[in-house]
Amino acid sequence: MKYLGVDDVQELLRVKKGKAYEVIRTLNAELQKKGYLTIRGKVPEKYLLERFYQ
Repeated sequence: MKYLGVDDVQELLRVKKGKAYEVIRTLNAELQKKGYLTIRGKVPEKYLLERFYQ
């Protein structure tokens, strides 16, 4: 599984760094509610693409 950092999210979504951090925090909070462990500052690529490109 590939994890994306803030620079990857920023480039993929074409947003500023602050917004990229916000997206990562939001997605990680969703994953934690589902019972998954998360890595601060990183988000699984599969989950990001699932949430943004349905």
